[in-house]
Parts: sequence; C-alpha cells; structure tokens
Amino acid sequence: MELIYKFIDLFIHLDKHLAAIIQQYGVWTYLILFLIIFCETGLVVTPLLPGDSLLFAAGTFAALGAFNVSWLFFLLWFAAVAGDNLNYWIGYHIGPKIFHKENVRFLNKKYLNRGHQFYEKYGGKTIIIARFMPIIRTFSPFVAGIAKMTYWRFLVYDIFGGCLWIGIFVFGGYYFGNIPTVKHNFTLVILAIIIISVMPGFIEYFRHRRQAKKESVDR
Repeated sequence: MELIYKFIDLFIHLDKHLAAIIQQYGVWTYLILFLIIFCETGLVVTPLLPGDSLLFAAGTFAALGAFNVSWLFFLLWFAAVAGDNLNYWIGYHIGPKIFHKENVRFLNKKYLNRGHQFYEKYGGKTIIIARFMPIIRTFSPFVAGIAKMTYWRFLVYDIFGGCLWIGIFVFGGYYFGNIPTVKHNFTLVILAIIIISVMPGFIEYFRHRRQAKKESVDR
C-alpha cells in the first residue's frame, strides 16, 4: 500500500520530484528522462511510467533554464522512437513463438492474420493516436510487431507520431507551464493531463462493451 501511495505522489507532485532530480543530478537528468521515456515506450512491462505529464513538466523546467528545450525535444523524441522500435522488434520476433500453435485459444494464427490485416489497413492512424494514450502507447508497437505490420510504414508513422507527441507536451510545458495560473495549480494541471490522456481508452472500452451487449441481445 505504501508503494501505491508513493507512486501516486510521484504523479501528482511531479514538479517537486523533477526539481529534486535536477538539483541532485544536474545535466545527468537528460539521461534519466531519456531512460524513462525509452522504457515507457519500449518495454511492455513498464507501461505505468509517467509520460505525458513528465514531458509537460520537463518543458516547464526548460522554460526556467534547467534544460535546453531544443536538446530536450530531440533527445526525448529519439528516446520515444527508439523505444517503440525496440518494442516492435520484440513483438516481431516473439510473436511467431506465441502464435505457432493452432489450438491456443485467442492466441492462434487466425487472430494473428487478422491483426496483421488491421495494422496494414489502419496501422498508421493507430500508431499516431496511440501515442497520446497511456498504457496503450506501450503495447501498440508491440502488437504492431506481432501482427507483422510492414516496418517502413510503422517507422514513418512512428517518427511522425513521436515528433507530434513530444512536441505538443514539451513545448506546451515550455510556453504555458509557467503561466501564473498553471504554475500555482500545477498538480491540478498534471491530473487534468492524465485524465484527458486516459479518457479515450475508457470511452473506447465502454463503447466496445456496449456494442458486445447489443450484439448478444440481437442474437
């Protein structure tokens, strides 16, 4: 339970924790931020690491002179793209081992082929939209790799999506994070970012549940 409280505190007081890290590690904070974004996008076991809120907070501190905003943007953009590519290739190579059995329920070649067709048809839009959805963005490249989405298509959309994601939040924090109203209500702003980020996922989840119930009733 204490670990959960610490985890929640990390998110809602992200500005204070980031300030402490900057004070303690100085220029090495760039590397710490790089690793957090890289792991959040590149490892399916770390989907709960801060993403959107961390980028906004980092942009805010860049406006105060703690970071060079250009270096911050390019470094974190590279981390996001590199993480997604690692995730893609893990899925690509692990996928055949998971789906090699025809009789595994929910994990067979029929579903894999459907996933492949989905990503070939809608993959680009999926990769870009998923960037702005916590947890989903961690699994999206992994699933794209499992579904054998054509790599060059994945890479093009991933580079664009990563640039858009990092740019919006880093420069959003840079230009708006130190506005007095935002600065004095920073915790509320971070919570708003988190809620807005996860809202599409919840909406989609309940939409699918309602659709599934409707189809079961029609039968």
